[in-house]
Amino acid sequence: MTIASILGAIVIGAVVGALGRLLLPGKQAIGIILTVVVGIVAALIGTAIAQVLGVATTDGIDWIELVMQVGLAIVGVGLVAGLKRSSRV
Repeated sequence: MTIASILGAIVIGAVVGALGRLLLPGKQAIGIILTVVVGIVAALIGTAIAQVLGVATTDGIDWIELVMQVGLAIVGVGLVAGLKRSSRV
């Protein structure tokens, strides 16, 4: 794993996490770092699921894979925000 691939994962994770947080209705009481971590995890899991399902890899943007990643980020941000909210009570 190179520095470029690690930085790429962070950038893609930040974008995926931000999109997931943007598309999730309501206010999420989680910080940007946690959003990026959720986005990175969602991007990795989404890529793995896309490969298992046989989604073709293209030279451009893989839209089906991106939709999977953002969907997982929505679920992840919702879960993390819910867990943080329930731990405050």
